[in-house]
Amino acid sequence: MRLHTPGVTPSSLPWRVGAPAGAVALLLAAAACGGGGDAETAGQGSLTIWSDPERAEVLEPFAAEFGEANGVEVKVEALPADDLQGDFVTAHGAGSGPDIVVGAHDWIGNLVQNGAIDPVRLPEGAEAGYDPAAIDAVTYQDQVYGVPYAMESLLLLRNTELAPDAPATMEELVETGKALQEDGKAKEALALQVGQTGDPFHLQPLYTSAGGYLFGTDDDGDPDPSDLGVGTDASVEAMERIAGLGEKGEGVLKRSIDADNAPSLFEGGDVPYYVTGPWALAGAEDAGIDYAVSPVPGFEGAGQAAPFLGVQAFFVAAGGENKVLAEEFVVNGVGAPELASALYEADPRPPALIEVSETYQESDPDLAAMREAAEQAVPMPVIPEMSAVWDPFGKAQAAVIGGEDPASAVAAAEKAVSEQIG
Repeated sequence: MRLHTPGVTPSSLPWRVGAPAGAVALLLAAAACGGGGDAETAGQGSLTIWSDPERAEVLEPFAAEFGEANGVEVKVEALPADDLQGDFVTAHGAGSGPDIVVGAHDWIGNLVQNGAIDPVRLPEGAEAGYDPAAIDAVTYQDQVYGVPYAMESLLLLRNTELAPDAPATMEELVETGKALQEDGKAKEALALQVGQTGDPFHLQPLYTSAGGYLFGTDDDGDPDPSDLGVGTDASVEAMERIAGLGEKGEGVLKRSIDADNAPSLFEGGDVPYYVTGPWALAGAEDAGIDYAVSPVPGFEGAGQAAPFLGVQAFFVAAGGENKVLAEEFVVNGVGAPELASALYEADPRPPALIEVSETYQESDPDLAAMREAAEQAVPMPVIPEMSAVWDPFGKAQAAVIGGEDPASAVAAAEKAVSEQIG
């Protein structure tokens, strides 16, 4: 269970780390004197940040003090998390967007395609302060497009009263889970959300362990949209192995387990294992479950389970009125321990800043376990083509778990994805 973490004083503002208060004003003045587009970006001394409600609450005091230090009004506007990306792109197109938006790194391909964000310039040597995987995730077409603050990947949450030891393989997990069911100690062996439309994000560890992939990579290691993994022999073989866990196999993967009931199964003590993310730890703790965190196990004799790595980041809007201020806030504010610590305490996901992560690992055993679970994670592809995969491949996964032939289900998904990609 989580231990108490070090306190953070929101008023310990980080702006001293980069350009001192007033330097931004000089930059703005220089931009204004320089004429052209830079003068226009100086704007009238205001800054608008869009974030989801949880992070907006954390940002408020930092934004206020940044505004006071630089003589500008800083507004933090909270939008529903599910609407943020779409609303930001729409607002950018209409010329009414914010200066900064907070979101996931896999938005980058879509935002760049729409011309909605600019690359950011980290100070020399600053990248070394971040987890390399976080910097890799926010890098697209050889440019850094966001300042990362948190990382997340799927993990295995285990009820240690039911299952004291972490399973080394998926087969071991199934054996233990089904034995608990037969003894009447658990209602289900595993909570992994599938639902009626599938869930490629949550099934990715099993899919990759069994040899499947969504997109290949080019010579630079970047996702290659011309190499679609869905429809390959490897993808069919992977789904055949997943089918073995499905409703006509071991019965541990079920369409009846979805995003709504998976948390309650674990929090109610009805299931020993739960494939989820850092966001579920608070619920388990509040429910009084004795839990432990470990990596999602792969299939016996197969590859390692590689979940997606997600990175939360701050982006500078291409159409913002105050790009200089926006970059100052993002680069020097998010890049300082004070704000990163406050964001971690509000939503404990592994910090991207190494200094902050090391500080909290001393008092939070969950953090070290989360980082271990993320060691095999691979950044979710940022290419826009990724959006064409979720729906058809998810439906194929749900069909296979329900008992449909893997080859035909995957073929249908490949056809649908290819038609969307073009």
